[in-house]
Amino acid sequence: MAFLELRGVGKSYWTPRGWYSVLDNLNLDVEAGEFVCIVGYSGSGKTTLVSLIAGLMQPDCGEIRLGGELVRGPGPDRGIVFQNYSLLAWMSVFENVYLAVDAVSPQLSAAQKRERTDHLIATVNLSAAAHKRPHELSGGMRQRVAVARGLAMNPQLLLLDEPFSALDALTRATLQTELARLWMEERKTVVMITNDVEEAILLADRIYPLTPGPAAHLGPEIVVDLPHPRSSRALNLQPGYHHARRDIVEFLASQRRATNRSAAPETPALAVAS
Repeated sequence: MAFLELRGVGKSYWTPRGWYSVLDNLNLDVEAGEFVCIVGYSGSGKTTLVSLIAGLMQPDCGEIRLGGELVRGPGPDRGIVFQNYSLLAWMSVFENVYLAVDAVSPQLSAAQKRERTDHLIATVNLSAAAHKRPHELSGGMRQRVAVARGLAMNPQLLLLDEPFSALDALTRATLQTELARLWMEERKTVVMITNDVEEAILLADRIYPLTPGPAAHLGPEIVVDLPHPRSSRALNLQPGYHHARRDIVEFLASQRRATNRSAAPETPALAVAS
């Protein structure tokens, strides 16, 4: 039995034009300690998929299980980091993270909560900024706070919904390295959503392409046969990188061609390295 299981999961929304199928018949197995990426075009339903796994919404059909238990709603066993930071503007870095620690671990003493908070802030290399408020931080620093807050829940599963897509290239590369380091140290089970093929290959054990909507579904598993830790500078020299990149891009391109979208607006392009 896999740690995370999706079986026949589907989700639709009502629109003025009628029901719109976002996801259809999704099946996925993720083992404990794995880092899995879902890659797809913008607007293909990736955020809906994260929300379903998180329990923030329920599927119309199918089921999602975590550790063998049916996911019926949100819970502390799943930590989430979204693209927008969602930090409390009037609280410091320390207070934002402490709030999550306090909510998840009320049995700890105040000193233990402070110690746990300090540890999490140090883990994302923000100790020097612990007493700053969000408006005093760069975008990359705010996203580090969001990651620390997600880890504060000590989740069994960490869900990342395009967490670095709004950042500049240099900051994004830095945080990708930090995330890889955290994953290797903590060995949390991670499911990351991204539209950046190179990012997925840099971080993941396995990648699943998500077809363009409507009725998006997962394509074939693509195993990234590269040892950890990985260097973005060295990726281009690895045959495994080129094989994975070709398989992802070719599958998504073929699926997009197969959908007759001539009358629909173009969605933003998938991010691929040149």
